[in-house]
Amino acid sequence: MLLLLLLCTSVSAQKSLLHSGPMLGYCEQREVLIWVQTNAAATVQVAYTDDDGVKQMTNSVTTKKAEAFTAKLIADEVQPGQHYTYDVFINDQRVKLDYPTEFTSQKIWRWRQDPPTFTVALGSCTYINEPVYDRPGAGYGSEYEIFRSIDQKNPDLMIALGDNIYLREPDWYTRTGYQHRYSHTRSLPEMQALLARTHHYATWDDHDYGPNNSDRTWVHKELAKETFDLFWGNLTSGLPASKVATGSAGITSTFRYNDTDFFLLDNRTFRTPNDQDRADNKTVLGKPQLEWLIESLIFSDSPWKMVCIGGQVLNTSKRGETYVNLAPEEQKYLLRRINEEKISGVVFLTGDRHHTELSELELPNGNMIYDVTISSLTAGTGSSRDEQNDYRVDGTLAVEHNFGILTFSGPLKQRKLEVSVFDTEGKKIWDRSLHH
Repeated sequence: MLLLLLLCTSVSAQKSLLHSGPMLGYCEQREVLIWVQTNAAATVQVAYTDDDGVKQMTNSVTTKKAEAFTAKLIADEVQPGQHYTYDVFINDQRVKLDYPTEFTSQKIWRWRQDPPTFTVALGSCTYINEPVYDRPGAGYGSEYEIFRSIDQKNPDLMIALGDNIYLREPDWYTRTGYQHRYSHTRSLPEMQALLARTHHYATWDDHDYGPNNSDRTWVHKELAKETFDLFWGNLTSGLPASKVATGSAGITSTFRYNDTDFFLLDNRTFRTPNDQDRADNKTVLGKPQLEWLIESLIFSDSPWKMVCIGGQVLNTSKRGETYVNLAPEEQKYLLRRINEEKISGVVFLTGDRHHTELSELELPNGNMIYDVTISSLTAGTGSSRDEQNDYRVDGTLAVEHNFGILTFSGPLKQRKLEVSVFDTEGKKIWDRSLHH
């Protein structure tokens, strides 16, 4: 009895050291990243077991205060297309969780079969209230149960499209503040099950970069990148060194899932001030990132090319941080180059605006280009959206809390893409099929 009591006490103690996670990061054929955060210095390791009962262990990581007690564990003995269950060990004791912890590595399909069907969840604008640091009045965040609704859809991936946290004024100027805000948001109870069995990728927008509407002048953009990289598990972070002569590389990244390329853009690190009067050098992406994107789209053989960016690209309204309102010449150049190079299947995945809508544009060469805006998850929603967006698809404006699901299916040469939008309870608001 005493031994059993000591064992139970030990397991409970290790669970109490788990602050948030586990969260699945990038997923490849031979590697999967698993992220964990403790609330004090501890040794963390993950055991992962295939369906035949073969067990492997990740590297062991000792969490540190300077790194917000975060750990990235690499499952580097996985085999392509295999299903695994996994367990987190803190100080050599297994942490018992009451939700599934599992993943499936990417499958080898090329030259063997058509690419698998898969689904991707989308969302932006996650505000989690903390009254001691919030503005007075009613909390800006609500309906956190939306994360349970996303988990019930069991997506393969989720892409966080920016404003994934909301830095408050006390957070902006210190490492302590940045780490606190990320830690507070990531530990939301309603979020944990979704983190544990869906692979998460992210880009950012102003509220997880710095103050409202922050640009390349922000003094703590390197601290913003450092913290972003601690809390997310993207495959890479930053433009290739050859593209950046001096200064920050930002958080630009790309990954491929099955047959589909995803480009995670940085719309803050290289941006000129929104209120700058000089027009000839106004930029959202900066020339190095812009040219990298265009060249990457040219190179891509993906039937659908998913470009993830915090702010809207196609919206014709000159309100807020739409591309046409910030850097119209750069937007024209981007669209012109996509047209000139006859790049097909381009879909911008965007957030920021606290409303959801689908925009579509037919290019002069006949190819279609889309902007799927999904916002917001828990932050305040728009009570009225009377702006004129000439490219909005009728029936796709939604102003309640919502999330999106992309479904990729069909044969290799005829891949279909369906966009579905759901409310907080997981009820469908609208869906549309996209066409090249």
